[in-house]
Amino acid sequence: MMMVRCFLGPSAIEGIGVFTQTDIRKGALVRLYDSRFDISYEKEELTRVPRHFREFLERYTYEHPRDPEYLVLDCDEGRFMNHCELPNVDLSNPVKGVAARDIKAGEELTCDYRALSLHVADFQPSRHRFGQVIGTA
Repeated sequence: MMMVRCFLGPSAIEGIGVFTQTDIRKGALVRLYDSRFDISYEKEELTRVPRHFREFLERYTYEHPRDPEYLVLDCDEGRFMNHCELPNVDLSNPVKGVAARDIKAGEELTCDYRALSLHVADFQPSRHRFGQVIGTA
């Protein structure tokens, strides 16, 4: 779960991103895995859910920090944090993410996906459409 006030907005990196509402000092706690709020799924559960939900889970979950048989879905905006080679949030400790540098209010929060997925970043096409009308009713 995010430990700072944040909001979602259009991202220059990929579709939608999570942005901080306040300045964050280097070393400050930004994100925390909390089993009371973040949802865990058995990996094998992916084979038993409808395809559209499996695709959602494949995109927005990461490996459980303590149990490799489970995936975690963040309960809040954290699931929209985008990848960056030089991220401003350090997730090398999968239980908590800290600011890798000072971060200004309004700045997009980024992480290195390899820190959450056994060092392999799997990039998928965007699921988000801004300003587009799909079909007619």
